[in-house]
Amino acid sequence: MLPKDPVLLLSVVNTKLRDEYGSLDELCAALNEERPAIERTLAQLDYQYDPQQNQFK
Repeated sequence: MLPKDPVLLLSVVNTKLRDEYGSLDELCAALNEERPAIERTLAQLDYQYDPQQNQFK
C-alpha cells in the first residue's frame, strides 16, 4: 500500500519507478493501485508523470 501523504507518495513512487518498474502503469498493476488516484494526489504538488523519464516531476 502506498502512502496517502502527497510528499511521501512522491518519494516512494519515484523511487519505485527508478528502481523497480518501467512505467507508471506497470507500477499500478503490480501494486494494485489506481493510476488516476496517484496522479490526482501528486498534482496537488504540481507534479505530473513524464513517461519518457519515467518519473513525476
